This record gives sequence, C-alpha cells and structure tokens, in this order.
Amino acid sequence: MSEALLTGGCQCGAARYAISAAPLRLLACHCRECQKQSASAFGMSLVVPRAAVTLTKGDTRTWSRKADSGRSVTCVFCVVCGTRLWHAKEGFDYVSIKGGSVDEPVDFSDAIHCWTSSKLPGMVIPPDARQFAEEPA
Repeated sequence: MSEALLTGGCQCGAARYAISAAPLRLLACHCRECQKQSASAFGMSLVVPRAAVTLTKGDTRTWSRKADSGRSVTCVFCVVCGTRLWHAKEGFDYVSIKGGSVDEPVDFSDAIHCWTSSKLPGMVIPPDARQFAEEPA
C-alpha cells in the first residue's frame, strides 16, 4: 500500500484503517437509513476509492442491506465495539468512510448535503451548501 494520507479506526481502538488516496467528496446524508445508522440527524461519509482503503489492525464484520436504489450496501464494523467504519455500495469502486471514525476531524465546510427531502424538521443546512433532494449524480 502507498503511504497513508488518512488514518482512522473504531471507538475502542481494536480496528484501524489507512487511506492512501485523497477523498473524492464529503457527504452529509439525511436519508432515514443514515439517520438510523448514526442515531443522529444525518450520516457523514468521506467518499474514497475502494482500492485506497486497507484494514491495518483488528477484525471487522459485515452486514448488508438493500438501499432505496435496489443495490446492496455492505456495512463494515468493528467486531469488538460495533462502530461502523465504512459502507460499500454494490457496483461502485468507492467506499464511504464514516466521517467520525477518521483520526483528524474532517473539514465539514464543503460537505454536500444529500437526501435533504428526508432531513429532520428544524435541521438547518447552510444556504450556500450544495444540496440534493435525493442522491447526487
């Protein structure tokens, strides 16, 4: 693997990963699945090439579900504490790293807000933020 540009891991420290490529984008997803998964107003995902992610420590397990698109989404999590680390959509060459699992906090100022059609009532998105009612192209 190339030198890591970013590193991260789970809440308990048992599972660690390295990312060897620059992120493609940062998403704040307001869909109901991300709200449930994050137990919050939205899910934060740092989109990176699938080939750039390497598990460097520990063990993970996966759980798959069907997305609204009909595609399968594989969710990767730590076997010890259950922290979600990333999601991989069937048929795509990128993964969505869960933003809170990255060691250095990500810069949220340029996040793309998607699935705003299901954002929580009262959730205020900055007016200059890029927004999509559903999935961005």
